[in-house]
Amino acid sequence: MFVSLMNRGRQYTEKKVEMMEIEHFLECMDCGAKYSPQEIVYTCRKCNGLLDAKYDYAKIPKNLNDKWLKRPLSVWRYRELLPIRSISETISLQEGGTRLQHCKRLGDRLKLHRIFVKNEGENPTGSFKDRGMTVGVSKAIELGARIVACASTGNTSASLAAYAAKAGLTAIVFIPSGKIALGKLTQAMVHGAKIIKISGSFDDALRTVIRFTEAHREVYLLNSVNPYRIEGQKSLAYEVYNQLGNKGPDTVILPVGNAGNISAIWKGFVDLQKLDMVKKLPRMIGIQAENSAPIAAAFRSHAREIQPVEHPETIATAIRIGYPVSWKKALNAVYDSRGLMETVNDKEILEAQKLLARLEGLFIEPASAASIAGLKKLAEMGAIDADEEVVCVATGHGLKDPDIVLVSYEKPLEVDLEKEPLEKILAV
Repeated sequence: MFVSLMNRGRQYTEKKVEMMEIEHFLECMDCGAKYSPQEIVYTCRKCNGLLDAKYDYAKIPKNLNDKWLKRPLSVWRYRELLPIRSISETISLQEGGTRLQHCKRLGDRLKLHRIFVKNEGENPTGSFKDRGMTVGVSKAIELGARIVACASTGNTSASLAAYAAKAGLTAIVFIPSGKIALGKLTQAMVHGAKIIKISGSFDDALRTVIRFTEAHREVYLLNSVNPYRIEGQKSLAYEVYNQLGNKGPDTVILPVGNAGNISAIWKGFVDLQKLDMVKKLPRMIGIQAENSAPIAAAFRSHAREIQPVEHPETIATAIRIGYPVSWKKALNAVYDSRGLMETVNDKEILEAQKLLARLEGLFIEPASAASIAGLKKLAEMGAIDADEEVVCVATGHGLKDPDIVLVSYEKPLEVDLEKEPLEKILAV
């Protein structure tokens, strides 16, 4: 079967490509070991630390925003800061360019005047994962991969399957059995991914796919342990910068599961500072579900290490992760930005989902609603100032996980119009 998957992979042909001017290397955040961008490497071979893409900022043009504003708002608007050699070889579904909604009614309810929601559900597969996947799959093509793989609670699998289909690659996804929202699983299925169910949690699925890709080097791993996924996701910071009139917000609040996104967005804003495009950096606030919160627990105890949660539980399936692979990067982002980590429970998440839908017309999945629940909790605690400019990241569309609505919200009214007039039923 595995040989047949290989044979289904993309067939390569020689063609002229447009090269991009960017230099980078990968560096271990623990021991400082450096690796070539042409190596297939995910973690440090010396100490198993996470890798980060590093750039020579002195060689990056200083007038980037002039170039950016002439291009459509999208991930690839910011190509000068993305580690792909050829723009003509990128695999894109026109991701990014998601709207930044000024949520006035929500702000009025919370007594906050400048609340914005970055609606990542507008991406092609309905979540922020497309930002990382366009870069990750493009890098897979650059490195000559024919098969790509991931472990997923849902959104990553949907995104990987779509971008692999676009690229002509074979996709394999490992999912925790019975713990993935049906909407996301359906997406992976329809795009033709080979789906493997693993007994246990997401963490078990991740360990399995890592072992599998280590044994089969021709299979390219595209979980957020891959540093190129992070590079794509940092484009959200650049978009917010442009959408706010070429400046950063005071605060960014987002849900935290496997913890790649909070560190990616922080890195994006740091990039802008290194290029003298912003002076002040936002504080980063991560929100975890109450029973899946190892990073928040570490933050509360002022620790630099986490204690994994053996059996994470929450209705927010996208952040139901007990041992987030990017925990160290996330803690660094929070500490370096003078931000914080907070937790919310499932009831608060569902209330926030309903609040945003009924005040602002935005339907987001439960994991996304964690950022709104966190905003509400922090506002009530006095941790958010009334005039603070806050961007909440809504990571995925509500139709990703519709089952929770069917069991938690008001049921449709069943009526017999021959027995009772509508006016009486509706009280009008």
